[in-house]
Amino acid sequence: MKTTGEWLEKEIGPRISDQLDIGGIDRRSFIKFAASMTVAMGLPVGMSGRVMAAIEEESARPAVIWLHFQECTGCTESLLRSTHPTLETLILDMVSLDYSETLLAGAGHQAEAALHESMERNDGRFILVVEGSVPTADNGNFCKVAGQTPQQMLHKIAPHAVAAIAIGSCASWGGVQSAAPNPTGAVGLAKALEIEGITKTDGSALPVINLPGCPASPYNFLSTVLYYLTLKQLPALDAKGRPQFAYGRLIHENCERRPHYDAGRFAQEYGDEGHRKGYCLYKLGCKGPETFANCPAIEFGDVGGNTWPVGIGHPCFGCSEQGVGFHKALHEQADVTSVTPPSMFPGIFAEHGGGISAGSAALAGAVAGGATVYALGAYDKLRRAEKAEATEASQQD
Repeated sequence: MKTTGEWLEKEIGPRISDQLDIGGIDRRSFIKFAASMTVAMGLPVGMSGRVMAAIEEESARPAVIWLHFQECTGCTESLLRSTHPTLETLILDMVSLDYSETLLAGAGHQAEAALHESMERNDGRFILVVEGSVPTADNGNFCKVAGQTPQQMLHKIAPHAVAAIAIGSCASWGGVQSAAPNPTGAVGLAKALEIEGITKTDGSALPVINLPGCPASPYNFLSTVLYYLTLKQLPALDAKGRPQFAYGRLIHENCERRPHYDAGRFAQEYGDEGHRKGYCLYKLGCKGPETFANCPAIEFGDVGGNTWPVGIGHPCFGCSEQGVGFHKALHEQADVTSVTPPSMFPGIFAEHGGGISAGSAALAGAVAGGATVYALGAYDKLRRAEKAEATEASQQD
């Protein structure tokens, strides 16, 4: 069976270079962006040079075929509305988006011709992006594009891709369509490939990267593409097929309201004094303690401080966690994965800045995470010392 590196050894279509001046981006901004994305991907800061080289390299940009199944197109809309269009456009221009039912200028036969032409030209080299769940009930007839069900399209297209990205919770594991009673039999892309027995043309499994979220963070998608272009391989994935750099930690660990949780300060209902003061939203149904994502680290859309649900006073819905978002009631309290408090509690009030870059927030989250680990270690040492003193005292008595 081929390794991930062997899958991606082939050239993958022309990349652009020297577009900074055209896009109105100065060199300093470009370097800062590359450094921020390096940190966001969980790579050493020293790798920023390779990230910049991958962006500027005059080689080949990967072709992308983007399919839409059962979904609301929110992931595409979110990506298009990233708030730094110059830099994000630069990265998106590095891929050749050959087919997208939402963004194609052509329609009908022209659109289908573009799809077939891209598949023939990039056989075994293009990236397949799927947005939306795959219906399995009634032979998939709940969703059709150009007279074909999702299953028929996957049988035709997926075997010729080098890798697949399931963007959004719908494509990752069914999303809102899979909630009970799930009349369409909605499943995620990886499950659909398994049910249909779809593999690559050489018989090997098609690697699938899940980027859950409703919608998925555009920065997680951009980071995944950059990782692929920089290292010529897929990022390390967790047991659910998600990139560890984006979904490796609980939201609860990096949440700005975590100090209130540790100190036992909770909002009891919307609009009460605790809610107005920014207390923890756990008792209102926040799913942060059981949801893995980097929302508090990079926020969402990067339009300033606290621009994510918890930041504006609404409990985390758990949209990026399988079996949580769309399956648990909004008011249902989360199953807390980690409850160990730190050795000391911070003050109730804290200064809030005016917003930072995605990469800087990710770095700050990483540093804060390290500090938390240190504090927990100190707390454990303190408890052991107290226990030892108590034992010694009882023996002396």
